[in-house]
Amino acid sequence: MRACRVCGRLYPDDARFCPIDGQGLYSATQVPAAGEDDAGRLGQVLFERYQVRRVIAEGGMGRVYEALDLLEQRHVALKVLHPEVAKDEVSVERFKREFEVSALLTSVHVVDVLDFRPTRDGTYALVMEFLYGEELRSTLRRERQITPERAVRLLSQVALALDEAHDKSLVHRDLKPENLFLCQTSEGDMLKVLDFGSVRDNATNAKKLTVMGTTIGSPYYMPPEQAQGLESLDRRADVWALGAITYESLTGEVPFKGVNGPSILLEILTREPVPPSQASPRNRVDIPAGVDAAVLRALRKAVSQRTASAGEFANDIGHAYGLDGDHRDWAVTTQHQLGRWIAARLPALMDHDTLPRLPLGKAEAQAGGGELGGVPAAAWSAAGGPEPFGGPAHAARPLGTAFPAPSLAPLPLVDPGASATRRPWLAPVAVALAALVTGVVLTLLLL
Repeated sequence: MRACRVCGRLYPDDARFCPIDGQGLYSATQVPAAGEDDAGRLGQVLFERYQVRRVIAEGGMGRVYEALDLLEQRHVALKVLHPEVAKDEVSVERFKREFEVSALLTSVHVVDVLDFRPTRDGTYALVMEFLYGEELRSTLRRERQITPERAVRLLSQVALALDEAHDKSLVHRDLKPENLFLCQTSEGDMLKVLDFGSVRDNATNAKKLTVMGTTIGSPYYMPPEQAQGLESLDRRADVWALGAITYESLTGEVPFKGVNGPSILLEILTREPVPPSQASPRNRVDIPAGVDAAVLRALRKAVSQRTASAGEFANDIGHAYGLDGDHRDWAVTTQHQLGRWIAARLPALMDHDTLPRLPLGKAEAQAGGGELGGVPAAAWSAAGGPEPFGGPAHAARPLGTAFPAPSLAPLPLVDPGASATRRPWLAPVAVALAALVTGVVLTLLLL
């Protein structure tokens, strides 16, 4: 390994100059650790193996360092808990769980956590692979929106990671742009899902770290059932969060706004989101009606009506942009190639008021019905029309059929077929009951 004498960053042996400072590089063992650290860890060798080189970042839970693995001659990230946090047993257990979950997951799109150990100064450290790139949050802060092809590739890779975790009864529970790390490559983003410390293990006899009735997660990306502290969280909670992240990535706006946590959760519990295509007048990205329908389906408040899996949601978005194949293909297709395919097909999707037909979720199919975007499921399957692209992948699945775009109005609270018997006092009573339930939920959240 080589190092920069100015900033202290580590580089592979074949690197010659630091791209940050423009300085020549030297053997890492000949360059002293850079910067200041009030914990006194810079220059130390932790666990007789990891030489701490510099501070990368710091948060409420702990501090992250870049370190040199003297045994493997590679650089790693050391995440060390603050001493006051290390006194809390639940925080330490969540920290340890991040290491344990990483050992269970084989996807290349989950950050590799290599080790977990107590330190000599009474705290704990995680050793993780060192990643070059930035969080999706940093990208959105700088660019506000990302292109459709970048979104499809990103979603496809997230889906591969999440579907493996979900198949092992693990729910991430804290998906947000800060926990999606983009490593830039010549082919496009190589995404890594971070921070499985808040994971919910739905396996039988799994240890529970969250007290019943409490909430964990980030308000903007928290599904209704998680906001209410319900015990019935499953993979569709992560699908909801992924829908909210996709909404923000394509529009530059979050689907539910508020000035603080309770006000955001109130919006999530009581309001329907504006379709992504109508979210912002500053939109620089074309959003077909099919993408509207896919995102709104992922954001359904009723879990049984929500998209069934992360992979299915990624497929819905890709097909809505006119792509053949599925998310497994798009995850390894170059971003440039995805952009060419989408650019060729997007004008037709925007010019014609048609959109790909999305399949029903398992629960909806078993019920023999369901709705998508305000249209009865029977109307989706009954709508005839040619496949716009006619590829073999479309022929193999019920996607790509053209039909009139559905209304994206919120679902009615009362069965439309019961209008003849509807009583005039029913609507006010329903509104009052909804307000009462919302007040109770917010009271519980604030306790």
